[in-house]
Amino acid sequence: MARYIVRRLIWALLMLIAVSGVVFILFYVFPSADPAQLRAGRQANEDQIEAIRESLGLDKSVLEQFWIYLKGVFTPLDLPGTDSTGPLYLGHSYQSNADVKDVIVSDLPATALLVFGAVIIWMAVAIPTGIISAIRQRSLLDRSTMITTLVFISAPVFWLGLVALYLFAQDVGVIPVFPGIGSYATADTFLSKCASMILPWLVLAAATAAIYARYLRSQMIDVMQEDYIRTARAKGLPEKRVIGKHVLRSAITPIVTLLGLDVAVLLAGNAILTETVFNIPGIGAETFNAIKRSDLPMIQGITLFGAFFIVTLNLVVDIVYAYLDPRVRYE
Repeated sequence: MARYIVRRLIWALLMLIAVSGVVFILFYVFPSADPAQLRAGRQANEDQIEAIRESLGLDKSVLEQFWIYLKGVFTPLDLPGTDSTGPLYLGHSYQSNADVKDVIVSDLPATALLVFGAVIIWMAVAIPTGIISAIRQRSLLDRSTMITTLVFISAPVFWLGLVALYLFAQDVGVIPVFPGIGSYATADTFLSKCASMILPWLVLAAATAAIYARYLRSQMIDVMQEDYIRTARAKGLPEKRVIGKHVLRSAITPIVTLLGLDVAVLLAGNAILTETVFNIPGIGAETFNAIKRSDLPMIQGITLFGAFFIVTLNLVVDIVYAYLDPRVRYE
């Protein structure tokens, strides 16, 4: 296992470099606005734009810019024109001149609170729903839960968010129960921040819980057909033990993989629709603004953080997988 982890870490470093290169290439190959022009404004003349381009380092070749970026991220060397000694210097925003790393660190708590709160809700709903539906196949409860999950899977997240605000937000809702748009930014305590996240949690968890419930049901039905499950029942083991210790443990391992990927992707900014609808100042909203402003350092910094989350959580999932299923071994 130790050798496997070391190999994964080496591959993770190579992947981060590759991801950084791909983002650079995409930024320069695909048409986008001139960052220097955007920062200078509409009234700027060519000399002012050229001066801004030089100050941002955009006058250098693509390879030079990429090399400077890599040195800032992966080496502790001082870089000319920066106040960073590295490592993990992600550059400064083209628009606000803010340190990209500082912006990501300041936005990450909002996204993390949104994601982990939603994870708790969707797992708390999906696991019992999937288990009950698998045990009572084709019952009224099974059919009703599966129809409900299909509805939530089909509903777009932004639509669910708008409906939730219309029904339950304190500022615009018909039944003003929960804090509404922008309430997270004005919350000054952890409890008030959690209260402002109730609607976003429910919206983000709704479709995901539905997917997990259907997937767990399918996995459990397949596992219950295995010979060792029939053997366990033939030995006279209580049904609760058969389901809890044998069926669920085998069926939940793919769910662990799915959970690791979903959490990593959401932390990387994929909760952009939820954050935008509820005006949450998180990674997703920052990604949307950076793309709109052609802010390459911000885009690349967020992408690298996202790749780091995906690699790290995949490694954690592999370790948990080996614990849940003793047949899995990593050499």
